[in-house]
Amino acid sequence: MAKKGRKPKPAARRSATEVRVRQVPAENEWELLHPRCALERTDDIQEVETILAADENEVAMDELRWLLSGCSDFIQAHRMLGELALAAGDLSLARGHFGFAFHAGAKAWKKAGKPSPLPYRRQANRDFFESGKGLVHCLQQAKKRQMVQEVVEVMLACDPTDPLAVRRLVQT
Repeated sequence: MAKKGRKPKPAARRSATEVRVRQVPAENEWELLHPRCALERTDDIQEVETILAADENEVAMDELRWLLSGCSDFIQAHRMLGELALAAGDLSLARGHFGFAFHAGAKAWKKAGKPSPLPYRRQANRDFFESGKGLVHCLQQAKKRQMVQEVVEVMLACDPTDPLAVRRLVQT
């Protein structure tokens, strides 16, 4: 639920290019509302998953970059590129993609008045949280403890149940 004494902003309408947040109809929880440009690319993402299953990572990366060229707030594509970069050992590129995806979701959440919960268990929120965890990993490798703390705080404010166990990452 939203903070007491602070009324959440009215229901969001889907944007053409930006991530927004909306209250789930008839429930006391929130979810990311991905831009129309991301929804229009669902078939392309399925094609990328097929390409990845064939172990054609370079082709998949090219396709994902192309998808982002017309939809920079495409959180799922950024998460996938972050995972591919991490697997290739490119920590800087992974951090960039995970960071962009996480910050697109966090910006929308903050703009909506920081409503809570924005739970991981809702499909629309998963790429945001998984990108956050990937970003935390990259920041830990770069020894950016303060930034790790900030990302984890946002993730826990969105979903206090800590489904990805990020709380323990700042306690180590």
